[in-house]
Parts: sequence; structure tokens; C-alpha cells
Amino acid sequence: MKGSTFDMPRSIAMLRSLAALAIGVLVTAGCSGDTVRPATSASSASGPVDIGAGLRGPSGLRATIYATGLPKAAALAFDHQRRLWVATADYSDMGLDGLFVVTQAGASPIEVVSGLHTPLGLLWIQQTLYVASKESVDAYEGFDGTTFATHHNVVALPTGAGEVNGLVHAPDGRIQLGISAPCDHCVPTSEFSGTVVSFLPDGTDLRVDAKGIRAPIGLAYFPGTSDLFVTMNQRDDLGDATTADVLSVVQRGQDWRFPDCYGQGGAVCAGVPQPVATLDKHAAVSGVAIVTGQLGAHVGTAAIVAEWQIGVVQQVSLAKSGSTYTGTVTPFLTGLQNPVPVVFGTDNALYVGDWTTGTIYRIASS
Repeated sequence: MKGSTFDMPRSIAMLRSLAALAIGVLVTAGCSGDTVRPATSASSASGPVDIGAGLRGPSGLRATIYATGLPKAAALAFDHQRRLWVATADYSDMGLDGLFVVTQAGASPIEVVSGLHTPLGLLWIQQTLYVASKESVDAYEGFDGTTFATHHNVVALPTGAGEVNGLVHAPDGRIQLGISAPCDHCVPTSEFSGTVVSFLPDGTDLRVDAKGIRAPIGLAYFPGTSDLFVTMNQRDDLGDATTADVLSVVQRGQDWRFPDCYGQGGAVCAGVPQPVATLDKHAAVSGVAIVTGQLGAHVGTAAIVAEWQIGVVQQVSLAKSGSTYTGTVTPFLTGLQNPVPVVFGTDNALYVGDWTTGTIYRIASS
């Protein structure tokens, strides 16, 4: 979440300054005094309706509670046996975060790994679970239903490089990872700060694919393509000049020019890629998943994006012309307090974690 209003994927430590903020409501954003405004939205003929489990969303969907008891849920992933894995990450890094498995709907979460440091990215590739946490990516293998047989570090990043965020498996076999800048608006000193990097599954050939991005949080590929969608948190120190968080397609070789360019346009942003969609200011955009019709006609082809600070999951309806995507933003789910992780399951259902309540919701076509 973000800066003065909490950027958990960017920096969990930022939460210390936000402990007094009310959670789960539309609020006056951060120290700038800006009032949070709704994202520019498409009109909906029917509007949101009660879809169950205390949530409202598009007609034709049904929400159920998949798991409870997972406060501070920050990342989700399914393994090859369709078990749901959940990483929890608290306000500040005390080395007390954990990794849990939920074997089926309604089952009690089982803590498998403890003592983690802000794990914000999970990815299963075959029998290996990759966990992105403080300045590292680790691989866990040989899960026997209770513990992992082996665990080793795959990628070690420099101290202070920035918060390590979402992971995604690329079509070319590499793993993509978002790394925030370690600050709201400074010029980072590490080459890995404010970047999307990639590496081979064994951790070799680490490279910077795109740079100058303040906080690349959630990553997802459009199915069947090499188009990488990334949620981005913007600067929070600009008062009335604050620009909105965005959803963008990131390509190798791009420079988004943080901190000088923050979406304001003009000469300093000349040549910087345009976002697919503009979301809310100070929204602390986090997880993203792509659906292509599995949730029915009311949703269609869209990116589903969680906004931690606003307490809303947004639907970004996607249209593509040539190599360019455009997005139209509509509220998708309300009734959550602080949604963070979003993942699409092999059962054609969407799973959303509420960081504050510890609830994992399953959203499917009814």
C-alpha cells in the first residue's frame, strides 16, 4: 500500500505512522490532506448487488468465505494439488510473519513456515514454492503435508534495495519480481530499487527489465501473451499535485523515470509509457489478476485490482488495439476492509484476501 496512507507492498514499516488511521472506510488521504476521490469509472446498468458473504459486486457472481483466521494476508498462490497458500505480513518487520496452507474450503489454516520477514510474493512452479520477502527470494521444496524438506536462497538483494513485492512466472520461463524504491521520492542508490527484475528459476541471470517505477506491486500476465500487467503506487508527498495509482503494461527496457516523472506529464515525462488505467489517489493498489470471461458477461475481460487504502477491489475492463491496452475502471467488490492479495484459481474462481479481517473470499460465476 502506499506512502503516507500505507504502501504495504512497498514498505510495511510505513504502517507505524498510520496506526491511528481508521481502517476500512474512505478517508482523507495521508499527510497531504487530499480527499480520496473515486477512480474514473464506467457506468454500470445494474450497479453492484449483494453477492453473498457480506460483499457487493456485479450481478451473476457469488461470494463465499473460503478461509478465516489469516490476519495480515499479503500474498496468495495455489499449488499443483489446488491447496491455497497464504503469506502473512504485519505492520512492521519483526521477523514474525508466516506461511500458511489451506487444504480446502473451510479448513483451518496450518502454519508451515514461521519467522519470515515481510513475505509479499508467492509463486508455485511445479514442486517448488518461491517466497519473496525482505531483500530475498527463497525456494521451498519437498512439502510432505507438514513441512518442507529443503529451503534455500535463490536471490539475495542489497540491503536497503526496497520492498520486495509480487512474483509471476513469465511465458519464457523466467520469474518476474517487483521491487519498490526504499523511499517516497528520493533518488535510489541501488540499481534494483524501483524496478521490475527477472531471473531464471535457479536464481541465476538476475537482470533489471524495467526501472524508474516507484512501487511495482502486483504482477500478472495476460493469458496467452507476454504482456505483463503491473500495479504501481505513486508518490505521496505532492499535495494537490498528487497523481493517481495506475495499472500499466511493463516491457523490458522501459524507464518510468521515478522520482522526477510521477504521471504529471510535460517534458520530464516525455517518452514515458502511458498507463492502461488510472485508479485512485493514495489507493495503495496491490494485487492484480486477469480474467477473460470466466466470471461472466458483467465482468468479461478485465484486470481485477485490489486497493488497500480505499477498501475496494476495482474492475479494469480491458480493450486492446494493436499492441496497446486501454482500461475502464469500475468498482468490482465492496464490503472488504483492506484487500491486498488477488489470485485466479484453476477452478475459474477469483480469490481475494482481506488483510485486516483475515478472511479469504472466493468469487465465482453463479
